[in-house]
Amino acid sequence: MAYKNIQGFIDLLEKAGELKRVSAPVDPHLEISEITDRVSKHHGPALLFENTGFDFPVLINAFGSEKRMCMALGVDSFDDIGREITQLFKRLTGPKPGLMDKLKMLPALKEVASWMPQQKRGRGICQEVINRDADLTKLPVITCWPHDGGPYITLPVVHTNDPETGIRNVGMYRMQVFDKNTTGMHWQLHKNSARHYNEYKKLGKKMPVSVSLGGDPIYTYAATAPMPDNMDEYMLAGFLRKKKVELVKSVTNDIYVPADADFVLEGYVDPAEELVPEGPFGDHTGFYSLTDNYPKFHITCITHRKNAIYPTTIVGVPPQEDEWLGKATERIFLSPIQMTMLPEVVDMVMPVEGVMPAVNLPLGGSWVLMPPINLLKKLKL
Repeated sequence: MAYKNIQGFIDLLEKAGELKRVSAPVDPHLEISEITDRVSKHHGPALLFENTGFDFPVLINAFGSEKRMCMALGVDSFDDIGREITQLFKRLTGPKPGLMDKLKMLPALKEVASWMPQQKRGRGICQEVINRDADLTKLPVITCWPHDGGPYITLPVVHTNDPETGIRNVGMYRMQVFDKNTTGMHWQLHKNSARHYNEYKKLGKKMPVSVSLGGDPIYTYAATAPMPDNMDEYMLAGFLRKKKVELVKSVTNDIYVPADADFVLEGYVDPAEELVPEGPFGDHTGFYSLTDNYPKFHITCITHRKNAIYPTTIVGVPPQEDEWLGKATERIFLSPIQMTMLPEVVDMVMPVEGVMPAVNLPLGGSWVLMPPINLLKKLKL
């Protein structure tokens, strides 16, 4: 199911009784996260804070239950997606000895082609308002926990391109706000965007980066998914929403972003600059991750659609909203793991108590999900 924008998702959540509007004044500095933490611990609804002291409402805990995560993905059950992947894989890879068998492949190939992202000319809805004087202080960026290094953008969909091949990577890396137009860019060494950064460093060039927020909620999920290197996350998004993602070029760089995003932060990272301290940050474990050095992101332009909604999340002691993002990945990627690398796996579970937000580790030449404990629920030995 494809949502026209994040407002369409909100409307569906509200109709299903899965969203609570908060009209009372709230402060993005600690208060929103305190309220949300209490709500998530009791498996409460998504929250739309309408009176934040800024021009934009804040949506949080939108993925905070199995039902809402399934609604974001447009399915009744996570396992529906796994079964669909299995069926498609068998259709594409099964034996085709005769001409008629090969011709039967055409509908499947056409279906796959319909998921591929499409670059469009002109402006997108995400560029209805263009602010070349970038000012993050006009956005309701939340400070999550008392000892955090500052406010954090916590649901950024970060777009970078390989400087040699032009292949896109879409990932999610927290962004600490330093001032009105700079943030940290928390991509660890093993992330694809960090590899792009190192390639730009070798070339002695600035690295263009664009960050989108909002739009179809599937974009947020796709940015967290453990996709193989050089496989486009927007192809996964197209498969999940059964509609190709339409992309438009950023205003101040050549990075393409979803046309229906709520916000786009455009800019660059300069590999010639010294790394800057980022953190601490209250993390998934319930402890603060310590200050470390990361690249600085310079924002040259902020665009947004009219009536934009700012999406965010908090992480901390489970259960939290990220539990269900991780559970979706557990179920969706079980089938690819079974079919391509570990056919002996019958099932797997990533307990939220084991800090479900797992790390992506290289295995067999591709990236696969590896939870910190209890990968396999049952093995055929």
